[in-house]
Amino acid sequence: MEYTQLGRTGLTVSRLVLGTMNFGPATSEPDSFAIMDSAIDSGINFFDTANRYGSPRPGHTEQIVGRWLKKSGRRDEVVLATKVYGQMADHPNGKGVSAKAIRTAVEASLRRLDTDYIDLYQMHHIDRSVPWDELWQAMDQLITAGKILYVGSSNFAGWNIAQACEVARHRNSVGLVSEQSKYSLLTRDIELEVLPAAQAYGVGVISWSPLEGGLLAGAVAKAKEGRRAQQRNQDRYPALKAQLTKWEKLCDELGKNPGDVALAWQLTRPGVTGPIIGPRTMAQLDGARKALKIRLSKDTLARIDEIFPGPGNQAPEAYAW
Repeated sequence: MEYTQLGRTGLTVSRLVLGTMNFGPATSEPDSFAIMDSAIDSGINFFDTANRYGSPRPGHTEQIVGRWLKKSGRRDEVVLATKVYGQMADHPNGKGVSAKAIRTAVEASLRRLDTDYIDLYQMHHIDRSVPWDELWQAMDQLITAGKILYVGSSNFAGWNIAQACEVARHRNSVGLVSEQSKYSLLTRDIELEVLPAAQAYGVGVISWSPLEGGLLAGAVAKAKEGRRAQQRNQDRYPALKAQLTKWEKLCDELGKNPGDVALAWQLTRPGVTGPIIGPRTMAQLDGARKALKIRLSKDTLARIDEIFPGPGNQAPEAYAW
């Protein structure tokens, strides 16, 4: 396993992040336990979940993770990340990141996860209705109480990261240490401002949907299998077929699985702590781990950019001068 520091912190995390969103809805509890056992045994110590995961039973995924933590006895080995923001109760303060919503949500997550503390507590989305001072006061109280150790964000724009970090700095708070953003070869928007902002503030970037719902994991060869069969991916596939055909040809030349190469590409990106892998099966976990052994040459990276051109630079050079 390869390790790095999470942003500017001293926290050591694996470069592959185990996403648990499938635990419950798509993967049974025994199979989820087996995947977590295998992940931690192979050195993957960074587990990501959220209070909303488990649909149609929000909170179910945290409960599965919590039961595994108790059964395995390996809580201290795990860097445990969860999220707050989503609707968890049918009343006005049942969602968001107001001080009241945060207090209620963190206590509920701690119960479901059966733990005394959360390593990384992430805001699942920007909440424009909440003043930054209120947010940081609530988070700082949780840190002081020992209920969380670090604060992260998810789905923040670059200027949201700057806002959050500057207000935290004025309050002498640690502030954000991570940002979880959608990032893949097909979705490279964060290269414009999110990645530069994160790097400037020492915020580690965790990428979600690095395989773009399976489209980058062999959609041409297996267009009707797994998540690729979802309607939204089927709707996108015709317009992407030529591009994905070139991608899979390149991966064939490398002798590697397309999904593994897509993850390996993530590991080359400046500022990226690691991609989230969300295995439904043990076979998918085994495949994802192969990405750590893939080394992409400069020529290969250039060919990948030709197939999936990103913005070309950060803003404003990407569109101005």
